[in-house]
Amino acid sequence: MAQNIESFFDKILDVFYEGIYISDHTGKTVRVNDRYEQLTGLKKKNLLGRNVKELKTEGAFNYAINPSVVKTGKPQTSLQRTGTGRELILNGHPVFNQEGQVAYVVTYVRDVTLLSQLKEQISYQSELIEKYHREAHYLRTRNLQNAIVESPKMITLMNLLKRVAATDSTVLILGETGVGKDVFANQIHQHSLRRDEPFYKINCATIPESLIESELFGYEPGAFSGASTKGKPGYFEMADKGTLFLDEIGELPLSMQAKLLRVLQDQEVMRLGSTKVKKVDVRFIAATNRRLEQAVKEGIFRSDLYYRLRVAVLDLPPLRERQEEIIPLLNFFLEKFNTKYKKNLDLTPEAKNTLQRYSWPGNIREMENLIQGLVVTQENSSLGVRDLPNYLLHKEELLEVLPFQHQAEDQSLGDVMSQFEKEFLKNALEKHGSLAKVASALKVDRSTVFRKLKKYELI
Repeated sequence: MAQNIESFFDKILDVFYEGIYISDHTGKTVRVNDRYEQLTGLKKKNLLGRNVKELKTEGAFNYAINPSVVKTGKPQTSLQRTGTGRELILNGHPVFNQEGQVAYVVTYVRDVTLLSQLKEQISYQSELIEKYHREAHYLRTRNLQNAIVESPKMITLMNLLKRVAATDSTVLILGETGVGKDVFANQIHQHSLRRDEPFYKINCATIPESLIESELFGYEPGAFSGASTKGKPGYFEMADKGTLFLDEIGELPLSMQAKLLRVLQDQEVMRLGSTKVKKVDVRFIAATNRRLEQAVKEGIFRSDLYYRLRVAVLDLPPLRERQEEIIPLLNFFLEKFNTKYKKNLDLTPEAKNTLQRYSWPGNIREMENLIQGLVVTQENSSLGVRDLPNYLLHKEELLEVLPFQHQAEDQSLGDVMSQFEKEFLKNALEKHGSLAKVASALKVDRSTVFRKLKKYELI
């Protein structure tokens, strides 16, 4: 039976994908499999029976791992270059006899070039995975990007948007900060033939000038100091077949404007550190709150890029000109943040009326932040005018919520201020319910609140 196993030993070794090199404790070569021959270019007949030290001296390879494994009795790993120019990774493992001494060294041999190719494949797969993660995020969120359109201006604009979206032209969205330009960029994508492809957004104002080129174009491994060893695709590549939304395009540096213009015209990109041009198929949407005509006159925005962008223009009106949408938007954000924070707050009709008359200089973004703040900080389930920040109120509403409006004209300023302070503290105590919460809300010490409440006989 032992002879039978011995006769099959070489065939068993040839099953392994790695190269196998077996030597004894003296360094004599006793077994080499076929894969080792393929990896190294060295022939079995020139290796078997030979000592690894002799082979090294003759130039068969520049390093022999056997002596190190025999000396230490522990596995060793090293690089080896053969006389044929192959680069290999060696993993030497000791095999011990009954006395605990190293009898043989079994060395696994792998091709460094093959490992490099596998590493490149893994890097490419990682890029694809990252792209698919981004696309999955888009698919999860695109249904949340529905625009609320109620006013005549916005209905007309939405009809124009749908006509423009059906084409593949570049779109320029104009409007004040916070009017929802990103939502309408998403709407263009959803109504286009590219709706099932990725949608990416990049804010040109938030990326440092030194990084924006690598973010847009990507880079090859080692393209610059600090670059990833795997390289990275840029937004132009990742948005291939889909849509790329360039928000705050007016903040793009002049040097990048010229490069963007070439991409718009030629649909070609080249990564930093590369000499290969890659074709892309991207639909571009740009947005800005600046008047680009003026920027062109001032020499801070290229006229050729400006005319290339304004193929189709959507000018979003501010929220103060869209009165019909204020209440629906308030309800939308109330539902959104009630769900997020597991609350059930609502605004009274009077509070909604007050907010509808407010001018909203920060537009929809201001409203979203306001509602989020109210939901987070308020305890009452029904929020009235008194719960709104004073800056939102009109003069007559402000007088209604101030506690001293009925004071006689002949009272001194000290009396008026004392009455105001008393009423203010009384309302705060009713609202928050405890001395500690009042102190926290007013950002004063508990001792101060306690002293004043005692002074006005409120406790």
